[in-house]
Amino acid sequence: MKKKIDASELMVGMYVCEVDRPWLETPFLFQGFPIKNFEDIENVRKVCKYVYIDTARGKDSQHSVSAASHAHSIQKQMEKIPVSGEVQRYPVSVPLERETKEAGKIHNKTKGLIKKYMDDVRLGKSITTDIAKEVVREAVDSIIRNPNALVCFTQLKNRDQYTSEHSLNVCIMALAFGRYLGLSEDLLNELGIGALLHDLGKMKIPMELLHKEGELTQEEFDLVKKHPELGREILESAGGVPRSALDIAYSHHERIRGQGYPNGRTSKDLSLFVQIVSIVDVYDAITSDRSYHKGMSSHDALKKMYEWRETDFDADLIEKFIQCLGIYPIGSIVELNTGDVGIVVEVDPEKRLKPRVMLVMDPDKKLCTTTRIIDLSEDRVEYSEQDRELEIAHVLDPGAYDGNLMKVLFDSKLMNVEDMLS
Repeated sequence: MKKKIDASELMVGMYVCEVDRPWLETPFLFQGFPIKNFEDIENVRKVCKYVYIDTARGKDSQHSVSAASHAHSIQKQMEKIPVSGEVQRYPVSVPLERETKEAGKIHNKTKGLIKKYMDDVRLGKSITTDIAKEVVREAVDSIIRNPNALVCFTQLKNRDQYTSEHSLNVCIMALAFGRYLGLSEDLLNELGIGALLHDLGKMKIPMELLHKEGELTQEEFDLVKKHPELGREILESAGGVPRSALDIAYSHHERIRGQGYPNGRTSKDLSLFVQIVSIVDVYDAITSDRSYHKGMSSHDALKKMYEWRETDFDADLIEKFIQCLGIYPIGSIVELNTGDVGIVVEVDPEKRLKPRVMLVMDPDKKLCTTTRIIDLSEDRVEYSEQDRELEIAHVLDPGAYDGNLMKVLFDSKLMNVEDMLS
C-alpha cells in the first residue's frame, strides 16, 4: 500500500517508492529504495518535503498521516481550546503550602534524571525512557493538584546548569499550560515526555558552542541548528517514545510563518504540542541568564512575546499563555504600595492582579527575619492609622538587591511547609 508522509516522518525500515519531484532531479540512484540508516533519512529530507512509502515493502508508521489529515488533526486540537478563560477541568485540590513539599521531591528527582540522560547522550550511551515516563506522571499529578508548587521551582536557576534546568523548566511550564488549556491527563503525560526530552540533541553539539560568549558565526550557528534532528534521532533510537515527542524534539524551533528551523514549517504543519513547547521554550530562555545575555523579568518577557504574536507564535495561544501565567507570573519580584518587597508565589486565575506574595524585605529594604505569605485579594495593612488596600506598585528586575531574593524564597519555610500557613 502506498502512503504519503512528510519527509520529517521518515524512519529507518521504511521503503520510499515515490518522491515529490522527478527522480532525475534527485541524487538517488534508484527509483525506489529502503531507508537503512539516519544518513538515508537526511539525504531525503534535504531534497524532499514529502514522499510516498510502500508499506508492503517496508515499515509503516501508525502515526504517519497525509498533509491534509495532519492539518485537520491540528485544527481539531485547536478547537478544543476555550475561547477565553480557564477550563475548570482541574480545580486546585491541595494548598500550595502542602503541595510544595511533594513538588520539591519531584523536582529533584526529575532534575537528576534529565542530567543523567544528558551525560549518557554526551558519552554516546543509549537511553531508556521508562523512568522518564514515571517522573512525568508524578509531575502531571502534582500539576493537576496545584500547578503553582512546581512552577515555583522553575525560579531555581543556575546559569552553569542552564541546559538541564531549561529542559526541566520547559516540562513543568508546558504541563501547567496544558492543564490551563484543559488537556486530558493522558495528553499531559504525552506532552510532558516531549517537553522534558526536547533538547537532548544539544548534547551532540560541542559544549564550547553552547556556552560561547558572544555571537556565533554562521558556520557555528548552522551546527547548533542540527540539534533538533539529532534529538529526534536519539529518541527514535531509545524506542517507546510517543510520536508526538519525536515531533517536539524535531520542530520546537519552527515558527508559524515558516522562518524557523530545521524545515521552515508553517502553522498548519505544527501540532498543538509543538506550539506549546515552542512558546514555553522561548519564555524560559529569555528569562534565564545565559553565557551571552542576561535574563529579563517575567513581566518584560511576556510583553515581548506578546509583540511576537502572529509572527513567531499563534496569537490565541500566546494570549492564553499570558492568561495562564498571570500578569505577575510566579517568581516575579514585586514592590508593594507599602514599600515592602516580595516574591509572587501563587496566582489565582480569578484574581490575576491580586496574587499571593511572600514578603522578603520590609519598607526599609531590610531582609525579613521571618517569612510571611500575604494574599493581596484579602489582606489589608494598617497605614497612617487606617487600613490600606495592598497593591503591587512595581515589578522589579530579577537581579534586584544583588539577586539574593530568590535564595530567601527557597531557604524559607515555604519549602518546608508545616508552619507556613499565614
